[in-house]
Amino acid sequence: MTPELRTERLEFLPYRPKDEDAFVGLLRDEEVCRWMGQERIPEADVRALFRAILTDVYPTRRFDVWGLWHEGAYVGHAEVKRTGNVDGHELVAALAPSHWGKGLGSEVVRGLLRHAADDLGLTEAYGMVGAENTASLALCRRLGFRHVRDVVGDDGTVTRMLVVATTDPRP
Repeated sequence: MTPELRTERLEFLPYRPKDEDAFVGLLRDEEVCRWMGQERIPEADVRALFRAILTDVYPTRRFDVWGLWHEGAYVGHAEVKRTGNVDGHELVAALAPSHWGKGLGSEVVRGLLRHAADDLGLTEAYGMVGAENTASLALCRRLGFRHVRDVVGDDGTVTRMLVVATTDPRP
């Protein structure tokens, strides 16, 4: 089962059925979708994805996925999962726009790196960040990620593939 994690200000909690509307709201937000490099998908599809987390991902232990909570409020989503881009694991994080610029992004990534090292035994982890997402790229640089290569989508968009050692995330 996906473990509960805690950082200084955040709780990483496995999703519960009552979290569906919060999850849908986050993944239907236009700004979140833009920076995650995806189109806004229909609400019914996001709801189906949420139900798949509860009925497939958790029971089969496919990967770890959490809702992020700050002071009792849902603020985002996080995952550590195998990536198809390389032989390794990818960190995925999305925060609601109202929580951007408060240092929570760094805290999420540090929490994921600690979990990757301590609980999963990983020595490195990857991130995929849109080339135009300067705030997230700066955060990754501060945490010690280095550029591996660019991935160009069918639509011409560029995503930066980054890697970091899990054992030495910078403060």
